[in-house]
Amino acid sequence: MSSNRKRKADDDVDMSSSPSSSPAAQNRQLARPMKRYRANDITGRPLTLPRLLETLDAASLRSVLQQICERQPEIGAEVVRSAPRPSVTSAFQVLQEYQDKLQAAFPYGETSSDYAYYRVKTPLVNLLDALADFTPQYLPPNEQQATISLQYLDGATKLIHALPDWESQTYRHHKENAYDEISRAWALVINEAAKKGAGFVLHSGNWDQILAKHNQQSGGRLGSAISAMAANVGWVGGGPSGTSSPSHQQQQQQPSVLDDILSGNYGAPVRVGPW
Repeated sequence: MSSNRKRKADDDVDMSSSPSSSPAAQNRQLARPMKRYRANDITGRPLTLPRLLETLDAASLRSVLQQICERQPEIGAEVVRSAPRPSVTSAFQVLQEYQDKLQAAFPYGETSSDYAYYRVKTPLVNLLDALADFTPQYLPPNEQQATISLQYLDGATKLIHALPDWESQTYRHHKENAYDEISRAWALVINEAAKKGAGFVLHSGNWDQILAKHNQQSGGRLGSAISAMAANVGWVGGGPSGTSSPSHQQQQQQPSVLDDILSGNYGAPVRVGPW
């Protein structure tokens, strides 16, 4: 009796603890084992293009793009067509980087002019080359808005003012040539702007006064620009010292038709005689 009773208890325990006999176990789905990669599934491979581009900074990206465009000119042409026109601000951000490199190249302390020149010659030439490349972008007929052209020329002339003044005449040609180029650029923009609206942009923006100050600061090296402004707007200031011509007082006393339009006096009765 005791052995039968024990066997029955053992049977009851086995039945209650059996996973197959549990209703909850039958309704529960078995978890799938995690996928194990075989050793030969893991191998080195290059990054995908989107991930690779994420790792490139602006300078590296420009370098890669330039190399591709040089190897495949048709891609370069497409980039030129698709890229937005550079603003004056973006152009001067680039030019400012060249100017910073020029300033950083100057040696510390007092050194000979020759030593200083050869220390800065490369960044100086790089800045002037960049300036020469950017300038045509903002000249007519490529740039139709005179205000944008004049804003660029104003900033570019300030950059030239900041170039070093060398004691030796041998090294001065860089700055003198830059003044000559920018002066002719001013003259082109002024002559084209004068054809539109009687030179309204030139007169209303005080560009004659701005140019006169630039000419004075350059030591009178903007002769072509000054001549163009005087021919289209009126006398804008004199030679290297910034003195006015003898007729400057008379021209100031005789307002132009454009002056009358701006002041609202155009068409008003004109007094004749001494009374």
